[in-house]
Amino acid sequence: MKLINIGFGSMISSGRLVAVVSPDSAPIKRIISEARGNGTLIDATFGRRTRAVLIMDSGHIILSALLTETVAGRVAGKQPTEQEEDLDDAR
Repeated sequence: MKLINIGFGSMISSGRLVAVVSPDSAPIKRIISEARGNGTLIDATFGRRTRAVLIMDSGHIILSALLTETVAGRVAGKQPTEQEEDLDDAR
């Protein structure tokens, strides 16, 4: 089991991750709204703007403040540079 840091000390199991998507489209906003109503939404943004939506095989939807590309890179095994982490925090 490989754990992926999705920001601010929050971790997810990479084996349970189905998709990492941008929160900007109407269908994704609808998925977030439905998950909030169903009680399957996990907000891991710690009050920051949502930049990535993670869809899990359990049906849970996780919101992250990290960029979609950053999360995808971590899933692929690429270690982010300190500069990339600072950019995520600044946005």
